[in-house]
Order: sequence, then C-alpha cells, then structure tokens
Amino acid sequence: MKRQNQSSVVEFILLGFSNFPKLQEQLFGIFLVVHLVTLMGNAMIIVIISLEQSLHVPMYLFILNLSLVDVSFNAVVMPKMLMLLSNEKSTITLSGCFAQMYFLLLCGVTECFLLGTMAYDRFAAICHPLSYPVIMNKSVFMKLVMFSWGLGIIMATLQTPWVFSFPFCGPREINHLFCETPPVLELVCADTFWFEIYAFTGTIFIVVVPFSLILLSYIRILFAILKMPSTTGRQKAFSTCASHLTSVTLFYGTGTMTYLQPKSGYSPETKKLMSLAYALLTPLLNPLIYSLRNSEIKRALMKLWRRKVDLHTL
Repeated sequence: MKRQNQSSVVEFILLGFSNFPKLQEQLFGIFLVVHLVTLMGNAMIIVIISLEQSLHVPMYLFILNLSLVDVSFNAVVMPKMLMLLSNEKSTITLSGCFAQMYFLLLCGVTECFLLGTMAYDRFAAICHPLSYPVIMNKSVFMKLVMFSWGLGIIMATLQTPWVFSFPFCGPREINHLFCETPPVLELVCADTFWFEIYAFTGTIFIVVVPFSLILLSYIRILFAILKMPSTTGRQKAFSTCASHLTSVTLFYGTGTMTYLQPKSGYSPETKKLMSLAYALLTPLLNPLIYSLRNSEIKRALMKLWRRKVDLHTL
C-alpha cells in the first residue's frame, strides 16, 4: 500500500453510496426534501419562540436551543452530502473534513446534554409544579444551556485536532457519507490505542450521564402520570413521553452503535444508515416531536400570522 504522511494529504474522497449509483439518484431527491423541511421546521420554531414573549420560559428556550443544534447539524452535513449524491464520488479538503468533524462533534455532544436537561426540566415541571419556578429559574436554565454548549465545544476541540495529528495512509477514500471520527480513523497508519481509550471513555460519559438523567426523570414522571385522576391527562402525558423517548432512543441508540462498536462490528453500508438516523432523521423529527404538536406553539404561530396579516391590511 502506498503510504502518505499527513502533510501530503490535501483532500479526501467521500465514497457515499457509490456502490449503488441508481440508488444515489433517488436518494438525492429524498435528502433534498428532508434538508429543506428540516431547515424550515427548525427555523420556524426558532423564529416563533424568539418573537413570542410568552414562550420565553425554560421549556421553550430549551427547544429553541435544540432547534439551533439541529439546524447546525443539517447545515454541516447536508450540502456536502447532496453534492456527494449528485456524483459517484465527492472530494473534501483536509480543512473541510476537519471543520465538518469538529462541528459534528460539537452538535452531537451538545444535543446529548440538551436532551438530558430537557427531560430534567419536564420532571421538575410535572413532579414539582409548585417549586418549579425555583428549581428551574433563569440562572439554573442559563447554566444548563451553557454547560451543554460548552461541553460540546470542549469535546470537539480536544478530539478533532487529535484525530488530524495522526499520519494518514493511502488510499484517501473515506467509505462514509461525511467526515465522522470512526471512518476517518480507519485511514490512520499509526498506533491509535490511547485515542481509542479516550474516545471510548468520552463516549460512555457523553451517553451515560445525560441518558441516566433522562431515564430517572421519566421514571419519576411516569409515576406522577399514573397518579393523575384524569384519563385524558394521562393519555396526553403518555403520548408526550413516548414521543420524546422515541427521539432519544433514535439519537442515542444509533450514535452509541456508531461510536462504541468494534471496528469490524458492522458493514460500511450499515454504519452509513445508522449515521443517517441521528444526522438527518432526528433533526427532521424534533420540530414535530417537541414543538409542532404543542398547543402553545400553535397558538403563538397563529398569533404571529394574524399580526402579519393585520400589518399587510393597514
């Protein structure tokens, strides 16, 4: 095998679904629609919550931050992926690959902890409604949001330069849809033992801590729901919990299988499909799960729409 050190590598080749050229044409149209719907859905949530003062409470401000993460996820992954699907192969510069991996890690870690803090917020609101304004005051909310974003920045800043400090071996082909750590690491021709120990430990921390918070919060929430006297209230609460847990399972499950699996655990095509689940599907579904089914969001949307119509009729 021809070896190349890192200084001689100026770009990588993303293979994507090049083994299935006919499938790429169909996927391009599907992913373009997903891209546009994801951007519009999350942008609408950001605008509504930003403009409507009544929604400036922790529950909706957490959702706003989640939408910001999902828009960033989409913006980092989708443009290059659409270019990849319009060709059999697509090149990405070394700096472009570095930037894509950095922001993928930043968004992924941030979303993990935002999902955990959102579950804790719902636990406080449902199980301790009288104490909720004290438990989730402005200071606590800001600390939780800053912690989520800050940890994402720290993890991305530690991990990405470490990956790109290794020498890479030819060929420069990344058998994946975007520059994610596991497939890029396969091109390294050096001992990555300590990095893999760090990455495994870091992934355990990123997954276990917020997921434990989510699990414990929802166990307490479910007990509180079962004590509700209203059948309609219980059904509505169960529906909300099921939707949230579906999103959490999808994001955490596929992310964990991608980052904690053995190198030979799954085929490259399976890894690509798992990556699509948390990089594309979760940002697409989050507006529906967390916001568009919410009556307060709908009322705020109608209020803003009527305000716009009234301005045009003046």
